Amino acid sequence: MHVCVLGAGIIGLTTAYELTQRGHQVTVVDRTAPAAGASGGNGAQLSYSYVQPLADPGIWAQLPKLLLSPSSALKIRPQLDTHQWMWVVQFLQACNAQQSQKTTAQLLTLAAQSRAVFDALRERENIDCDFAMSGKLVLFRTEASFAAARQQMVLQKQLGGATQRAVSASEACTIEPALAHQQEPFSGAIYTDSECAADCKKVCEALTQILISRGVALRLGQDIQGWLQSGDKVAAVSLANSDQISADAFVLCTGHNAPVLAAAAGVRIPVYPLKGYSITVATDGQGLAPKVSITDSARKIVFARLGQRLRVAGMVELVGQDASVQARQIQTLQQATQALFPDCSRYTDIQPWAGMRPATPTGLPITGRQTTGPRNLFINAGQGALGFTLAFGSAVQLADELS
Repeated sequence: MHVCVLGAGIIGLTTAYELTQRGHQVTVVDRTAPAAGASGGNGAQLSYSYVQPLADPGIWAQLPKLLLSPSSALKIRPQLDTHQWMWVVQFLQACNAQQSQKTTAQLLTLAAQSRAVFDALRERENIDCDFAMSGKLVLFRTEASFAAARQQMVLQKQLGGATQRAVSASEACTIEPALAHQQEPFSGAIYTDSECAADCKKVCEALTQILISRGVALRLGQDIQGWLQSGDKVAAVSLANSDQISADAFVLCTGHNAPVLAAAAGVRIPVYPLKGYSITVATDGQGLAPKVSITDSARKIVFARLGQRLRVAGMVELVGQDASVQARQIQTLQQATQALFPDCSRYTDIQPWAGMRPATPTGLPITGRQTTGPRNLFINAGQGALGFTLAFGSAVQLADELS
């Protein structure tokens, strides 16, 4: 078939790649360059084993502090937007133990599939993306949060997750010596030695070149205006320059913009942007910056080593479509980095970035054809903060259903 993939982030490009692997003719359309959105400066962690969804029952106890504290990692700016309010209500409804366990099980399965596909792709295509099986430490500031994490670790093990272990603060510093200089105490950590990190933007750039070499048509810098429908199918997608692209099937991978285009075709999807920030700093010495990926659970900030750089990312903001880079949030990331790793960089160039992570209330992505709408329109969106981790498995699931 001829398949038109809308979106050139990590979700769209992996989808296009998987479809070409199966012999389909593919056209990729995006209004910007590849990886210009949430894929460009994300947290870089491939979190295959620690997939605890944001919608967790523990959120209820944290909610007052998360909403009221000026230093909170979670920020909500109410909009005159029913979509935002509906998403928040559905998110809070998903913050229960039963849904959290169900989501965790499904995410672990999808993450394992994604890992196998990405491993095979890197070997097959020889992609240079600063990949490292660095392992990961998730740090917990309080004994209560550490106890909850140990329960989550037991659950993930029961569900077939990778081997993890709870370690004391001193053990964590032995695993990652750079933590020995951190300025604030923590109660303990969950360590997973099999976790990985890579530069998502470099993966996107490599996939773009591979797709071009295979004859995939890339229509970049093209705003998507809407659909031309014929009966119960999409006949073509219309572009801002009055051009049209006809295809046998269409896959919507436009991240946080997916709900608007989906709604124009009669499909409602509960995807909302969770804004996040990152900085990328040059490391000034092998022994000063962490080699192991670090997650500060209290601040919701992640640290991932990418060659001679350190990527620091975090924050969860529900602020509508405001993608601007806020100086205060960038300063928070820099201060958190200097508190944990005071000598890892001179911080002369921090490369500030902000991106909109498309998330569903439960944390489960939306993959495949929906019960309403055209029968040749497929969705691949809603991977949230796990977009890079789940991209390759989501692409396989989408291609399975489309084929």
